[in-house]
Amino acid sequence: MKSLAICAACVGVVAAIADGHVSEAAYSASRSCYTDILAPSIPHLPPGPSATAYPRDGLLHGAQPAPFTPSGGLGTNGSEPLYVPETDFDFQSISLALYQEYIELDLFHWVLEYFSPAEFEAAGISPEEQYLIKYMGDQEIGHAELMANILGPAAPKPCTYRYPFTTVEGFIEYSIKNTRYGESGVLGFLAHLNSRPSADLISQTITVESRQQAIFRQFKGLFPMPFYFVPGVPQSWQWTLLAPDIVSCPANQTRLIWQNFPALRISNNPDNTLTCGCDWPTVKPAITHNMSTPLSAPGRVVEFSWDLPGQPVGPNLSYVTTTQAGPPKFVAWVSQLNVTYSPLTVLNEEGAMWAVKWLRK
Repeated sequence: MKSLAICAACVGVVAAIADGHVSEAAYSASRSCYTDILAPSIPHLPPGPSATAYPRDGLLHGAQPAPFTPSGGLGTNGSEPLYVPETDFDFQSISLALYQEYIELDLFHWVLEYFSPAEFEAAGISPEEQYLIKYMGDQEIGHAELMANILGPAAPKPCTYRYPFTTVEGFIEYSIKNTRYGESGVLGFLAHLNSRPSADLISQTITVESRQQAIFRQFKGLFPMPFYFVPGVPQSWQWTLLAPDIVSCPANQTRLIWQNFPALRISNNPDNTLTCGCDWPTVKPAITHNMSTPLSAPGRVVEFSWDLPGQPVGPNLSYVTTTQAGPPKFVAWVSQLNVTYSPLTVLNEEGAMWAVKWLRK
């Protein structure tokens, strides 16, 4: 069984995918681009036998390798760190993070040219705050350079993008979402990287990303941190959200292995500029606002629709949405430390769209 995705070493190759399978012609033309798939999914296993062996009694249980240094830890034996990928997982995960950094780098600089200073000020974004947006764009230059240096010559290159907004307010809302899934996507793989030195550097970029996300919420007059914990999500979730905004990439661009899921939409999503009891003309950027009206509550009906698989998406429309799941039955809500499932009621099927509702209890 061969992989449906193209490995990083095989740049510039587009697989022909039909009904979830790579065509024999495409496979024969680029046989070296595929590796064996060992199983249809990662099995769910119990913790290893030594996972709970350490006694949590506050005492030292191993010899100290140096004064004031407890035993244990990873990368603590004095070896010089090397900031390079050690596995395919490392390379593909860091490449995804670099795609994320590139779009933010482009977005934060481009938007200052697209909208005039007067348009920003009409939305309550002062010249000082416009400079902050520019500075966040400059931060992304450093982040992108760091990740490209880790990856080496095959690192992805900047692409061209499309942005789904036409106003300053729309830019701020988009940036809230973009930095949000960028943050959660990196948090999802960071602890699993084989290269611990690389993980250390990337963690220093994602802490900045978290601050950017809070700043954009403050630009919109929202409560900046409405959570205790920020969840990590799988790489394919992040790539699914990011890829539609990428129009094209350079020739011989390093491709990603991650899956693109069919697009999911909420048709009655609450508007945080209205249902919070405020609107843009009256609520301007602030350090914080205490909003008393919740955006959602138990018992609320939420309406979804989604595309059928098989849609071209991403740079040069060279990726195709796929799914290995059966008929939809539940909605999974990922929030902070928990995943909560709600029953899903499919109302009808029309063309490539299914209209659904569910009731949160």
